[in-house]
Amino acid sequence: MLKAVKNNLPKPWSPESWAQKPALQLPDYADPAALAAVTDTLKNYPPLVFAGEARRLKKSLAKVAAGEAFLLQAGDCAESFAEFHPQNIRDTFRVILQMAIVMTFAAGIPVVKVGRIAGQFAKPRSDKNETRNGLTLPSYRGDIINGMEFTSDSRRPDPQRMIKAYNQSAATLNLVRAFAQGGYADLRRVNKWMLDFVKDHPLSERYREITRQLDQALAFMAAAGITAENAPQIREVDFFTAHESLLLPYEQALTRVDSTTGDWYDVSAHFLWLGDRTRQPDGAHVEFLRGVKNPIGIKCGPSLSTEELSRLLDILNPDNEPGRITLISRLGHEKAADALPRLIRAVKKEGRNVAWVCDPMHGNTTTSSTSYKTRAFKNILAEVKSFFAVHHAEGTHPGGVHLELTGQDVTECTGGAHKITEDNLSERYHTHCDPRLNASQGLELAFLIADELHTHYKRRPALADDEMTAES
Repeated sequence: MLKAVKNNLPKPWSPESWAQKPALQLPDYADPAALAAVTDTLKNYPPLVFAGEARRLKKSLAKVAAGEAFLLQAGDCAESFAEFHPQNIRDTFRVILQMAIVMTFAAGIPVVKVGRIAGQFAKPRSDKNETRNGLTLPSYRGDIINGMEFTSDSRRPDPQRMIKAYNQSAATLNLVRAFAQGGYADLRRVNKWMLDFVKDHPLSERYREITRQLDQALAFMAAAGITAENAPQIREVDFFTAHESLLLPYEQALTRVDSTTGDWYDVSAHFLWLGDRTRQPDGAHVEFLRGVKNPIGIKCGPSLSTEELSRLLDILNPDNEPGRITLISRLGHEKAADALPRLIRAVKKEGRNVAWVCDPMHGNTTTSSTSYKTRAFKNILAEVKSFFAVHHAEGTHPGGVHLELTGQDVTECTGGAHKITEDNLSERYHTHCDPRLNASQGLELAFLIADELHTHYKRRPALADDEMTAES
């Protein structure tokens, strides 16, 4: 049984203690005074989310860890200022709800919905600089830091961009809350805003069957006196936000003490994750995240050793609190079957409370023959299938998926039912960073994940019966 190691943690912690640690992937701001002026301004801005909401998400993630819920975490690779539009927000919100309904019907358990939205502006980069035609400039690190245009002015890190990112996040959250709580997500309206979307999709008939079943279930519930008027779950959904905790000056400025508990929370998002490039146990990003009470994700790439993972869990979750840690594997379809079991076994042996989630996007990025970064749908699916197979074999819970997608009809990932090819990539390649699934591909993946979930939850009672027989 795991023992708490809280007293062994370095102390004290404060929102700024990360600055005493080595920090990777942070921009070099030319004017420290200008940076300080922006962060001082942000410290006086209202929270984007509330501590109580983060605690509610943590409880839901504890159910994910226990195999009683499934996590769907999805959204933009990197939000941009240029594509900020209510229609884009609506379309991404809608496709996440569509996918969640498909998965819920398959597994018969709640799907926890978390968007990479309202704060996913910063991106880690493999190289600090980029060179074109002999000119070397800082790499694009997301709109919260600098611009995509390959000019000196655009690529110069500008702290004022944090203010714009905050304001866009606040406006996005305002709209998302309206969608989630104001009737747009009402199950009674599912047919109206779903069927038009899938009418030309190869899986349209399968989706219509789900909506028919949903209509029948709602009609039965109404006959029994359970309606949207007395059961808000029918007309409302819980929808949470998440982003990578990368730009630490911004995260620090939005870290506050919760008045009801006295604990520190990063109020920029409900859920924050630690990237594969910034998960050094002695680094600044781990130091920052160890002190906030939000639920935390850890990206687990091929280079992560079991020893390093154990140390990270000691630091970030010393009390082994359920729902605190989500481990997000991003291994690539060719490596997942070999690399994932050793991580699962190490965590299981130590009795860690974690939720396991698959990111099938980041380990499967390639460059097309036409020089576009892309991801093949078949490789994304292959890693998801491997994720489920490994968890079946290890007797652990496949807890969720973490996807980069958009509700827009982009052509950034090849394959899928509409058979996007490398020649199609240039038609609607709009991403500011990494290639995203479009809405059609996201829905198709949801059906394929639903099949895996159905198999997984169909197996569980049989396993329980066998165990009971053995015990008797």
